[in-house]
Amino acid sequence: MSQPFRIGASAGFKTFAPGTIEPVLARLVDPLPHVEWDYFDVDYGEPVQAEAVADFDGVIALGSPYNAATVGGGGRLICVARWGVGYDMVDTAALTANHVLLTIAVDAVRKPVAEAIVTLILALAKRVVAKDKLVRIGRWDLKMEVSGLGLSGKTVGSLGTGNIGGEMFRLLGPFDLGRRITHDPYLDPQRAAALNVELVSIEELFRESDFVAVNCPLSEETRGLVDARLFALMKPSAFFINTARGPIVNQDDLVAALQSGAIAGAGLDVVEPEPLPVDHPLIELENVILSPHALAWTDDLYELNGAMACESLLALFRGEIPAYPVNREVLGTEEFQAKLRGMAARWEALTG
Repeated sequence: MSQPFRIGASAGFKTFAPGTIEPVLARLVDPLPHVEWDYFDVDYGEPVQAEAVADFDGVIALGSPYNAATVGGGGRLICVARWGVGYDMVDTAALTANHVLLTIAVDAVRKPVAEAIVTLILALAKRVVAKDKLVRIGRWDLKMEVSGLGLSGKTVGSLGTGNIGGEMFRLLGPFDLGRRITHDPYLDPQRAAALNVELVSIEELFRESDFVAVNCPLSEETRGLVDARLFALMKPSAFFINTARGPIVNQDDLVAALQSGAIAGAGLDVVEPEPLPVDHPLIELENVILSPHALAWTDDLYELNGAMACESLLALFRGEIPAYPVNREVLGTEEFQAKLRGMAARWEALTG
């Protein structure tokens, strides 16, 4: 008789994010007698070793690096399903070379992250933190000195406009913006037109925007992309927002721009390093709103991240291609296709 399929969940779900994946596995996997799941042993943030995942057909990844040491020994693994969309901790080349697919949960994060960006835009524009402080220290008489901004007529710019950037612009629709601009060398002009977004140079993006939001992935191309040169182009009244990845920004240059008043403020859900040291200059700045890379972590994100990861693995077990594969080149290899045929045969044998 064919052995049941096995799904591995990172032990980080127990120690770092308890209660986020378990209800989804209970709903989608537990009712299936031919599919099992269990945690695999890895400390949150530590690289995953091959022996930890050797007994699983697919794993749900959270907070640990996956590299050649994870997949180089062969084994039964067919997929690493990311609980989220960022995969800078995954060596995609190593997975591809070993015929292992990487999937991400695009639909799960689109709206929660876009909502987080809009939250930061509104909190900065309305000076929520400063007004909260006035109430706490009893200085209502100073409220005129912390007047905010309306969004009507303002220019919002996005560095990269994929799924999250597009959703951000959609959510900002009712605010009667002036211009909606983006710098994205990979954005199709027709999609830009459908989003009612202007394609501009990176210099124009930083020069013209009242709010600049980073919505591109971290890669060798984008690492350190936002630096002193770009901050110097921004209006002194403009705000900078990053919910993508900290290393996209030269953080020392950002601190200098904030300290000097070259820009008005920043909203940061991501920094470098994470966690940020408690004595870091960013923490002392009153024109910065900080969040611990969790502003989008909501009940709907937990549910959808888990559901998409499970559905990706279950699709592969049935011999199907899941939504949102990252290393698509692996799909056409004979080695991967052989794995996929084996999965389909096992599924048929187990389910009749």
